[in-house]
Amino acid sequence: MDEYSLRGQVFRAIRRDILKGRYKEHEELREATLGKELGVSRTPVREALRQLELEGLVDIIPNKGAYVTGISKKDVHDIYRIRSMLEGLCVRWAVENITPEELEELEEALLLGEYHLKRGNAEQMTELDGRFHQILYEASRSRIMSHVLSDFHSYVQMSRRNSVKTKERAAKSLEEHRGIFEAIQKGDADLAERLANIHILHVMENLHIEEETK
Repeated sequence: MDEYSLRGQVFRAIRRDILKGRYKEHEELREATLGKELGVSRTPVREALRQLELEGLVDIIPNKGAYVTGISKKDVHDIYRIRSMLEGLCVRWAVENITPEELEELEEALLLGEYHLKRGNAEQMTELDGRFHQILYEASRSRIMSHVLSDFHSYVQMSRRNSVKTKERAAKSLEEHRGIFEAIQKGDADLAERLANIHILHVMENLHIEEETK
């Protein structure tokens, strides 16, 4: 394994744990502890922490240490506003480039979502919700679009978990996904784009982000 891939893996591992809530806001991230947990030296950990600082997830205080910054409500609000525009464009591009196999994967995600909705399996619903969007990101055939939206998804995944907790919202989200899927299936890029934009705005409204931002 070369040095670059090692740094990348350490970075992704720490970022994943921050975004999943393993480390709380203001918690110190000790290089030695992280290195021991990940089975690496302190050097790739230090480099990963610097990269995480650039992303705003970590605050490095000279002579003190690195501390988790986390994602603020304002950050989440901004991400959803940006996503509400980008997801529509992503879906438009997906209409132009999606393969029959990817259409089948989208439908499978929908059918599995409906199955788990009936059984109240919230965790599976969240996974499938993310899977539906990830298929669309890949179907856009844009590395930049896929990278940006995948990162946004990671940043707000804890909020996403909350957004599909209630059965009513989960059912509505599935209904919106079904509408997007059918528009893509018909090749109606205008409708698919509009429905995707509206879907993300509905998720944001459900999280009550608007009135909580400052």
